[in-house]
Amino acid sequence: MRRLLICLAMLATGAPAWAQPAYPDRPVRMIIPFAAGGAADVVGRIVAQGMAEDLGQAVVVENRGGSGGVIGSQAVLQAPQDGYTIVLHTLSSGVMNAGLYANMPFDLRRAFAPVGLVGTVPNIIVVNPRVQARTLPELVALVRANPGRITYASSGPGTIVHLSGQMLANMIGAEMVHVPYRGSGPALADLMAGTVDVMVDTLPPYVAMVREGRVRALAMATRTRSAALPEVPTAEEAGLPGYETYNWHAVFVATGTPAPIVARLERALRNAVAAPGPRARLVELGVEPIGAGAAELERFWDDQFRIWIPIIRASGATAN
Repeated sequence: MRRLLICLAMLATGAPAWAQPAYPDRPVRMIIPFAAGGAADVVGRIVAQGMAEDLGQAVVVENRGGSGGVIGSQAVLQAPQDGYTIVLHTLSSGVMNAGLYANMPFDLRRAFAPVGLVGTVPNIIVVNPRVQARTLPELVALVRANPGRITYASSGPGTIVHLSGQMLANMIGAEMVHVPYRGSGPALADLMAGTVDVMVDTLPPYVAMVREGRVRALAMATRTRSAALPEVPTAEEAGLPGYETYNWHAVFVATGTPAPIVARLERALRNAVAAPGPRARLVELGVEPIGAGAAELERFWDDQFRIWIPIIRASGATAN
């Protein structure tokens, strides 16, 4: 009789004692595997805010820069696979590292599970305003006249920023000096200060700086102009046909995260990208919002591996 009364009391008071709280019941941590101030950081914070509104919990951004994104990636993989630690990957950290690092501490393609694709981002060729080049042909002439003297910054060895700069030097047919940093933020700071001359980076953090004259835009490294800076010509329009590089941003979790939690995060990301506020901010920064779900991201991700890994291996580029 006593056991019966206990059971009746438990039913009367609500859920059984073993019921789990609904996800999420506390803040979610979004790791951005690059330094603060760069394109990934800007995009990640917009997405985090939008996801937080949908999830009803804060999404706290944590920058873990270094080793082209490997350090931040490891931090995600070392956390519990419970959906409370997510990562915003880019082409660099989400694909290219697999071809650049001979001794990666994890299998990139197997270690992470897709949540959703935020969008794609064109790359832009920018210079410090003191550089004696107001157009891309003028930069080409300057580099050819000063081989080994013009410097280009990157967010780290082997990143898309590095390889885009190297690709530019190859197409120009003259040497530029690579200066690597621990993220786009520090690299951009030195570009504005005049410590380095050139950078080929994703558009978002440069829109306001180009408008304010703190850096000079020479060309978009895409086939079409950007609505954010419509006055900037494409590389082809500026006289360098065939030069095209772009980046992307997507949210992932560690493989093994429960499917219902991944689905909830996917819904939050899609809603965040579709919401008028975050979407407008992304477009203003030069991001083409996509908001694709996990299945679409997985197909896109596999395509990116097929495109970039052979290019990296053929180039001989490595990172340690």
